[in-house]
Amino acid sequence: MSPEHFDSAGQTFSGRSLTGTGFDNDDGSIDPGLATALQDPGDEEQLMAALAQARLLVPIVAALAESDESGEHVVEKSTDMAVVTLTAPTGERALPVFSDTDALSAWDPDARPSPVRADLAAQAAIAEQCDVLVLDVATRSLVLRPSMLWALAQRLTWRPPHLDEHVRQAISKAVADEPDVADARCEAGSVAGELRVVLAVQPGLTQQELQALAQRVGEQIATDGETRARIDGLAFSVVTARREDTLNTERTR
Repeated sequence: MSPEHFDSAGQTFSGRSLTGTGFDNDDGSIDPGLATALQDPGDEEQLMAALAQARLLVPIVAALAESDESGEHVVEKSTDMAVVTLTAPTGERALPVFSDTDALSAWDPDARPSPVRADLAAQAAIAEQCDVLVLDVATRSLVLRPSMLWALAQRLTWRPPHLDEHVRQAISKAVADEPDVADARCEAGSVAGELRVVLAVQPGLTQQELQALAQRVGEQIATDGETRARIDGLAFSVVTARREDTLNTERTR
């Protein structure tokens, strides 16, 4: 009779079967498409398209589960393997992910690489209540903003909010019942991921009325959870409506 073998939790290996992870031949190198996209990380649409198809490495580290403090020195009795999360001074939580084993070793040579698809890494981040992903924190430290995290987790194509058709439609809906708004357009904000909504309004509104108008539109946008997830920041700009804007608004009412 052959001897029984047990895992670290004392469970027998008898009767178990192993299934492939989908990364059986993975040598730990960076995904070629991601490597190309990272040459120009400023092209965020190209970067996100590459990330959506890439294999990432989530670090798993040993965490103390039980210790013995009865003696002069604390003795480690057992450890668990755990996913790592990072917390910024602002309170923002991040899940670190890595493009290859070299980048992971530069951060923590003792961390164990767990290969996953990008969508599963994003879903893990959300499960851990993280706000963002950070790629290769010890080398390039590229932050994937909340809208990017959400798109990866949902397996959706990410677009900048001012070019996102869903967001454009939501802005149109938000101003539909505002008679003082002749037109509304979406532009890139002053910081990455920010949407600037330019409101063309009828002349004669006071500052207080303009502020109330922007607040109403912002609250209307916020009622749509999906739209909110696609925008990393929101700003308003107000201009006086041109005559043609006013005429077009009157024709559509």
